[in-house]
Amino acid sequence: MILIDNQKIFRIIEERKPKSVALDGPDGLMSKIQETADMIADKFEIPVYIIGDTCWGSCDLNTHAANVLGAEILFNIGHTISMDGFGKEIVMIDAYEDMPFDEVARRLATELLNRNYKNVSLLTISQHLRQLENVRKIFEQSGMSVTIGRGKGQLNDGQVFGCEFYPAHSELDEVDCFVFLGQSTFHSAGVALSTGKQTFMLDPYFQEYTEVSSVAEELHRKAILSIYKAVDAHMVGIIIGIKDGQFAKTRALELKKEFEKVGMKVRLIGLTEITEERMQIFSHIDAFVQVACPRIGIDNHFKKPMLSVPQARALIRILKKEPVEDIFRLSHWL
Repeated sequence: MILIDNQKIFRIIEERKPKSVALDGPDGLMSKIQETADMIADKFEIPVYIIGDTCWGSCDLNTHAANVLGAEILFNIGHTISMDGFGKEIVMIDAYEDMPFDEVARRLATELLNRNYKNVSLLTISQHLRQLENVRKIFEQSGMSVTIGRGKGQLNDGQVFGCEFYPAHSELDEVDCFVFLGQSTFHSAGVALSTGKQTFMLDPYFQEYTEVSSVAEELHRKAILSIYKAVDAHMVGIIIGIKDGQFAKTRALELKKEFEKVGMKVRLIGLTEITEERMQIFSHIDAFVQVACPRIGIDNHFKKPMLSVPQARALIRILKKEPVEDIFRLSHWL
């Protein structure tokens, strides 16, 4: 069951006495967020706005919506980072899952020892950060050496985002495989792509473990195919995400210059939501590059190539007839 840190929300409201507040978070927490909104409204008798747009992470906080609504504080729920918030207006609120990993962790430890894997690194997302130490003890009791990689920037130790994998790279050469805590193929396959090492996903709900290498390989093939489909493009559209945390205009202008050097025409586009439906209005563009979120083109379907920054750089190298290395073996995909 997900537990939201409502006490922190109540404490901050009591201290600051705002006239109204807003709440947002991932779709999977929306029912819990609505319960929290009701508690705030009953306790403090102030307007509480639930921002219903999709929120993908700390890069997508819907601050514009909160400002339009006139909310004095935006509580972002369920995207734990290494900071308490951004300025005084945005406060990050923890939401933790209390489902245990004990049984499935013990079974996976036995499996890994049978494969002669002795050194593992544990990774997870925000909802399971509090369970890292307990799972570490289970693996160590089985005779394994366990690493929890160092965080960087917004990432806590052992934490990954869909586009940032710094803890996985902090001691990459010293581990045999990675174990990801949580029911997220999205994140665990990202770890496998970023590190090139075997990655296992622990699912606490069904008490199962899954090796995600085949999923990662399929994503990699899809990404490479998109690059080669863009080789003959005459015009490329570079999409700049205009959400606060996804705004990378400098990177877009850098790529514009690089594409123009290899003879491509470039059109710059600003978008909040990058979807296939919106792409259809740009009929004269042959391929797209987006600098908002590197997972958009990897995890979604587009009729025309939709390249991330690593894919765009690989395309430029191909057009220069330079060798292309493994495009996703990076700690940060922007």
